[in-house]
Amino acid sequence: MLTLFIFINNIQAQTDTLITTSTETTLMAAETPVPVGLDERINQAFTPFANAIEGIVLYSFPIAGTQIPLIVIILSLGGLFFSFYFGFPSIRKFGLALKVVQGKYDAIEMAGTPELHPEVNFNTVDGDNPDTIRDEHHHGEVSHFQALATAVSGTVGLGNIAGVTIAISLGGPGATFWMIVSGLLGMTLKFVECTLGVQYRDVNKDGVVFGGPMYYLSKGLKEKGYTGLGKFLAAFFAVLCIGGSFGGGNAAQSNQAAAQIASMLGMTGGNSGFIIGIGIAILVGITIIGGIKRIATVTEKIVPFMAVIYILACLIVIGTHYSFIGTAFSQIFTEAFNPQAGLGGLIGVLVIGFRRAAFSNEAGAGSASIAHSAVRTKYSASEGLVALLEPFIDTIVICTMTALVIIIFNGNGVFEYGNQAVTINGISYQGATLTSLAFGETISWFPKVLTLAIFLFAVSTMISWSYYGLQAWMYLFGKSKAMELTYKVLFLIFIVIGASANMSAVWGFSDAMILAMVFPNMIGLLFLYPVVKKQLTRFETAIKGAK
Repeated sequence: MLTLFIFINNIQAQTDTLITTSTETTLMAAETPVPVGLDERINQAFTPFANAIEGIVLYSFPIAGTQIPLIVIILSLGGLFFSFYFGFPSIRKFGLALKVVQGKYDAIEMAGTPELHPEVNFNTVDGDNPDTIRDEHHHGEVSHFQALATAVSGTVGLGNIAGVTIAISLGGPGATFWMIVSGLLGMTLKFVECTLGVQYRDVNKDGVVFGGPMYYLSKGLKEKGYTGLGKFLAAFFAVLCIGGSFGGGNAAQSNQAAAQIASMLGMTGGNSGFIIGIGIAILVGITIIGGIKRIATVTEKIVPFMAVIYILACLIVIGTHYSFIGTAFSQIFTEAFNPQAGLGGLIGVLVIGFRRAAFSNEAGAGSASIAHSAVRTKYSASEGLVALLEPFIDTIVICTMTALVIIIFNGNGVFEYGNQAVTINGISYQGATLTSLAFGETISWFPKVLTLAIFLFAVSTMISWSYYGLQAWMYLFGKSKAMELTYKVLFLIFIVIGASANMSAVWGFSDAMILAMVFPNMIGLLFLYPVVKKQLTRFETAIKGAK
């Protein structure tokens, strides 16, 4: 009760502040009317809403003088528990995961195994062959690699470029260490939730797969005798997932893509973000009409291409400054436990690292299990193993490389750590623009290429998240064409909002919506993890039997 009372007071105080600030702003505007562009109008309408959502979801507790979001505590403890229970699969099962995604066990997965859901009644509908439908239910719609590419495209985005830079500029080099730790824990969380995503997926009469936390929360908890709780958590997750698709999977991406494009083209004025946002929305709209098969076809080409370009550029910068690599890693480890003054101490840096990593790889949020559910397999644990590669690629490899580029760039103290926006030669940089500046010091022409990479990162993330949000939308409102079109229109509108609003409001809202999904999802994982253990044993037994 005391916690609830404090929580309500905190919300009320934040609401009062917002009202006061809004009133003062209105009065000032009335005294000195200044014409504003579309970008500012959208920002003024969106910011109070974003701040209110962020204050509720990222509710924090004071520990060791630092405010720690409850969600960070849940993710950390959950990741530790599952890591110990499953014997650290992020390390012990890494080699097996690589073999699965390479297709080594495809013959085992596709032949002669029992059904995932023998209780499902497949009837002949509109001339469909029941055996064909049943086979599609087994096989899904995409390959292991396509499912991984789609899920990676949903996580490898501007969180790796802008988000990591924000973490380093605000938390110093030590934040990198805690991002890596969070990534290792996230590998196990992804394994658990994506195994469940395949295990409890649904298929319609056309063989189209529907999966994700909505389904394993409702069906899995029903098996445990908690039907009402399962339905509530599934619906709650679906609402949050829709918000996450509008925020972190959409608005945050278009925000930084628009900022980088405007910076590169020298676009100024009150309508630049709106204009760029319209252009991005048109491009994304053309792609998302086709569903998961088209999305998978696009992302399996875009993701490897853009990842190779970005990683090569990182290696060039790191290799050019190879003499500073040892110093950079020394700073990462020492300042993880002994951060510079003004950075909030050890706990403060840990929170920054965990929060940015959680936003980047989305482990524990359950979103990636929606894409992984569409995989062609008869063993749910096989895709869970593939999924654990996702945080490794996203956080441990790409995020760490970005961090090294920023740390190397600031090797001579170009800017002071401790601020989200840094000033260099009288110009303010933050997020992707600071990353671009860091690359440009070593590779003068690369900021132009980085603009393209940022654009591709953003678009691929938005494309994948449109699928996640649509699945949640159809779970709540039905699988009709009208409902599908309604969601896609709203999704495209948020692309324009994100491109027009300021970074602080967009990223605060995005953090809140993605991380809020952890609450219902983690409850489900704590009920259903024994199912994952059983399915892992089943898959490994099949592998041994085939040798």
